[in-house]
Amino acid sequence: MICRLSLAGLVITAAVALTAVYLPRYSSVANAAPADAAPQAIQGVSDIDPHQTEGSKNAPMVMEVFSDYQCPACKQLFLSTDHPIVDNYVNTGKIFLIHRDFPLPMHAYSRVAARYARAAAQLGKLEPVERTLFQNQEKWEGSGDVDGTVASVLTPAEMAKVRALVKGGTMDALIDKDYALGQIYHVNSTPTTILHTKGQTFPVPGVLTFDALHSFIDQLLGQK
Repeated sequence: MICRLSLAGLVITAAVALTAVYLPRYSSVANAAPADAAPQAIQGVSDIDPHQTEGSKNAPMVMEVFSDYQCPACKQLFLSTDHPIVDNYVNTGKIFLIHRDFPLPMHAYSRVAARYARAAAQLGKLEPVERTLFQNQEKWEGSGDVDGTVASVLTPAEMAKVRALVKGGTMDALIDKDYALGQIYHVNSTPTTILHTKGQTFPVPGVLTFDALHSFIDQLLGQK
């Protein structure tokens, strides 16, 4: 299942389907970078917030994950696939992972959640906040209590800093940059994973099992 701007779609789990369907749409992502992007790029990818990344910048592959905290499919991807990817590829120097915010307008609290997560990232607390938002998604999407959900995993001092950043309004500009980049990539559903390697870009929408995704990644990394 994926979260679209208006409807949900399929869960794609087969490595064969990945190989057959998700062919490169761009020969160079540098051409797709926003006009005000930073001059330095990694695998052609610009506008990288270092607080939203994991892994080595020298990795042979860059993975961007466009996600919405209120999207059930994004929760599924985070809880079932992200950690094996981090353990097997990010922590071993094969993938540089970039978290991208893509809050869909149909979700009442997804942008609010993105603001809090983005603010927590500035403090180096993205992972615990991201985890609690996804694990408790049904609760806060019903109550609207994003603040209380985030506060459950941060210290009072950290939470005070997060609230100040959210109130300051600077997080929206960072979220909007990610959203604009997603539109350039033609992202219209969440989650959408974008893989960059060897001058090519492979967009992969939907929830992927680790087995399917790692087979596709291994194939791409093995190409000459």
